[in-house]
Amino acid sequence: MVRQNSIAPAPGSRRAAKRVGRGLGSGHGTYSGRGSKGQKSRAGYKMRPGFEGGQLPLIKRLPRKRGFTNIFRKEFSIVKVGALNAFEAGSEVTPETMLAAGIIKNLNSPVKVLGDGDIDRALTVRAHRFSAPARAKIEAAGGKVEEVARAAKAK
Repeated sequence: MVRQNSIAPAPGSRRAAKRVGRGLGSGHGTYSGRGSKGQKSRAGYKMRPGFEGGQLPLIKRLPRKRGFTNIFRKEFSIVKVGALNAFEAGSEVTPETMLAAGIIKNLNSPVKVLGDGDIDRALTVRAHRFSAPARAKIEAAGGKVEEVARAAKAK
């Protein structure tokens, strides 16, 4: 039976701490592995990340590299209301038909319809999002607006 007081780590898995400053014979005497002189050899030495000894740090020299990138950002395929005039009056406009007409490049990102331009025909437009002006213009032209839920990506 194994008892807690008899458990030991596997041989060779633990290493003794380096004992510095314990004489010349140890191999880590005199300067204790810190080299000679200078700020980094002193007791209490602390340096914040990115400090370059007073020189203007790289992070300040390249301001474009600073900041925040939202990794959860949703990229939409943007469609302007004016581009929907490419479809026949009374037709149903979906992301698939927009792709076939060359209005969007792919179906990987959700489609958002924005209010730029004018529409002169009644269309049933299905997209993932609509801006308020786009919704108003489509409905004013006698069309219908339908928001579709985005299909979950298969992992």
